[in-house]
Parts: sequence; C-alpha cells; structure tokens
Amino acid sequence: MIPDRIIEQGTLSAHDGRAAVEVRLPWYRALPASCISAAKLTIDGVEAPAESLRWQMNGEEFTFAEMKTNTREWWFPTDSAVLSGDLALAAEGEHDVRVDLELYIPYIIIADDQVLHIEEHDTKTMSVRTAEEALA
Repeated sequence: MIPDRIIEQGTLSAHDGRAAVEVRLPWYRALPASCISAAKLTIDGVEAPAESLRWQMNGEEFTFAEMKTNTREWWFPTDSAVLSGDLALAAEGEHDVRVDLELYIPYIIIADDQVLHIEEHDTKTMSVRTAEEALA
C-alpha cells in the first residue's frame, strides 16, 4: 500500500560483513511479527543469503523462522524495523538498495481459510552512513 516508504533514506549501515537498513511498515495498521512472512535485502544487485537475514524490532532481533509463531512482538506503522544480512559493502560511494517484503494481513479474509497476502518492494540509492551519523 505504501511501498515507496519502506526503506528509510539514509539508514544504510555496514559492519563486519553485514549490511543493514531501516524499514517501515507498508500498511496502515500494526501487525504481529508472525505476519511478516519473508524479506529480501539486495544491494547493488547482490542478494543477502536468506539464512543470514535478521529482523530487529522493539529492541529484539529475530530470524524469520523465529517470527513465524511470534504474536507477542508487533510492528507499528510509526516504528522502524532493521533488516540485516550478510553483505560486504564498500564504505564509499552510493549503493542501490532494494527491500522486498511479504506480509499477511490477518483480519482481511479473501477466501475460505485465506487471508490477504501482500508483496511490496522499495528501492533507494544511498551511501553507507558513518558511525557518527548512526549515533545522531
């Protein structure tokens, strides 16, 4: 619904062979972690290995397998989450960042035993932020 605002501009970071970017919910209502079914992080055409992806929200970090049954943690439209994965990045220059999200909307039934499933993506060009920028 709001795909052009998924990636938070200026939030790309890199540390110890991992890249991370802040993401926003492309939906107008909060969703539990169990409704975030999948994501992809691609930088400069290179996709982070799926098994390396981590999702951080509310101060906790999860694998997507851990989120499948997690209804305790919620992602709110006003909060950023952090998607990270194993990708080595050069600190200088601009990078093309793409995030793909797959979400289930549990309260919109589209057929017997099926809820709405949405797939959204966003692409932004940005530089890796410095440690000083991350602390600001």
